Amino acid sequence: MNKIWLFGAAICMVLAMGSCKPKQSAYKAAYEQAKEKETTAPVEVVEETEVVEEAAPVSKPRTSNVNTRSEKINAAQGEDASRLKRYSVVIGSFKNKTNAYSLKERMQNDGYNAVLGENEQGMLRVIVASFNDKADAADSRDAIKAKYAPNFQDAWILERKY
Repeated sequence: MNKIWLFGAAICMVLAMGSCKPKQSAYKAAYEQAKEKETTAPVEVVEETEVVEEAAPVSKPRTSNVNTRSEKINAAQGEDASRLKRYSVVIGSFKNKTNAYSLKERMQNDGYNAVLGENEQGMLRVIVASFNDKADAADSRDAIKAKYAPNFQDAWILERKY
């Protein structure tokens, strides 16, 4: 008898939860109303005003407050150490050399001058760009995130300890 009650309660729950779904036609009607209002809205006329040009601002050195991770890192075996500068954009970290070399090759095929760095714990860092300026590194990291979205959203900046 208890099994029948339990089964009946389960059926009621499924039906109750299934009936709470919003109907697609309600969304469609609201969308069509908004579209109609958008097309019938009056257009505002904006008068142009004269703009006085100011002298170009003096360029200041760029600064960045982007978070970085500091590590003592060296070029992996067979890599060119001169390509590692103070700030590097890291898109992958691997213990497995095959995975690291595979990602490096993929990025080189996409036109990046990728290099592998190895930290003191033996982690291989796939570095796609390296800069002496932190702001340049942040710009490069953001460009890579945008270009490869949703991949590489966890790209980060490595500050090299000497």
